[in-house]
Amino acid sequence: VVRRPPEIPLPAALPATRLVLALDNVADPGNLGTLWRLADWYGLPGLVLSENCADPFNPKAVAASMGAFGRVPVWPGRDLGAWLASLAPEVGVYGADLEGDNVHKLHLQPAGVLVMGSESHGLSPEVGAQLTRRLHIPHGPGGRAESLNVAVSAAILLDNFFRNS
Repeated sequence: VVRRPPEIPLPAALPATRLVLALDNVADPGNLGTLWRLADWYGLPGLVLSENCADPFNPKAVAASMGAFGRVPVWPGRDLGAWLASLAPEVGVYGADLEGDNVHKLHLQPAGVLVMGSESHGLSPEVGAQLTRRLHIPHGPGGRAESLNVAVSAAILLDNFFRNS
C-alpha cells in the first residue's frame, strides 16, 4: 500500500528554464505511466495533466511508471489551454503535428513545454492554439505505419530536445 504524495504547487516560472511534459487528454493509464517514466528518464521536473487525462494513481499507470510516481511530481486536473496561455511569451510550447517542422532537422533546447495529445484525437483545439512550434516525426525510408503510440512519439521528441545538451 502506498500513500499518494502531497501535491506540490506548479511553479509558474518552471517552463522558462526546464522542459516540462504536459499531457492533453491521454486516456490510457498505461500510456500515462510510460510517459511518467520518460519524464523520469530525462530528468524532467514534472508532468502536467489536463482535466481529462487518466488518473495518474490508477494501478496500471503506477505500474507502468516503474517508480517514477515517487520521484517525478505530477500536476493533474489542469486546464491546459489556460495554463499554457498564462506562460510568459518567451516560453516555447511544442506539440506533435503531421504538418510541423521535421524534428530531426531542428536544434532544440530542453526548455519550455512539450505537449502530447490524446491517443485518438491528438491535441485539443484549445491546447493546439497555444503551440509556438509544431514538430513532425518523419517516416523512415519505406515507412508505412499510419501513426505512432503517444509514448513512442514523446520518446522520440524528448530525445531530440536532449540530444545536444
